[in-house]
Amino acid sequence: SLLFSGAHSIIRIVERLSAPTPLGQQSVAMNTPMAQRSLIDLAFQLNSIVFTLVPVALALFLLAGDRTNPFRRIGFDLRMPLRDLGGAFAIGAAIGIPGLAFYLLGRELGITVAITPAALQPEWWAVPVLLLAAAKNAILEEVLVVGYALERWRQAGWNWWAASLTSATIRGSYHLYQGIGPFFGNLVMGLVFNEAYRRWGRTMPLVLAHFLIDLVAFVGWWLLPQAARDFFG
Repeated sequence: SLLFSGAHSIIRIVERLSAPTPLGQQSVAMNTPMAQRSLIDLAFQLNSIVFTLVPVALALFLLAGDRTNPFRRIGFDLRMPLRDLGGAFAIGAAIGIPGLAFYLLGRELGITVAITPAALQPEWWAVPVLLLAAAKNAILEEVLVVGYALERWRQAGWNWWAASLTSATIRGSYHLYQGIGPFFGNLVMGLVFNEAYRRWGRTMPLVLAHFLIDLVAFVGWWLLPQAARDFFG
């Protein structure tokens, strides 16, 4: 699914760059409504979140085929909660704070589109769905692009740096729909996350860090007053 998203984003950035409107004047909205009626929209949102995680289940199943515990193999478990949480806050701050500055720089340079992280209707279930969306993104990307991919490429005899750069490039590619800036920002994020995985042998702190970053982006945006939204837009 991430390879599809990457290919889709490449086509999208070609469309954006070839459009009459400059890239910096374009916009994109995330976490958008899927239906007009509240409960139908909620059902669609939950359905999308659940089925987007199917590739994660498949990846863990394939890792289990090697007669190992797939969760322990990539460190996607709860054996080290305090260490994982500490690492998550450290990486989250190291990526999230510069990431915001990089987004604003990209907007100033005209290489990043205006991003609305949360465009759901003001429903009672909006914040819980945004939390689930943040968790979904974190699990999907870190388990597949870091844990599963790096383990498989290691088994295939890949050089570490070749594997890490490939993984990071894939991560950057499916953010191209947001502009050139987010591609490079997520590529750097991927390299940092991959190095953390190499050192710690665990995806859980990466999942938690990614969740925290998206949590701040999604729910934080949702709670911002309109004046602050206009500043970041």
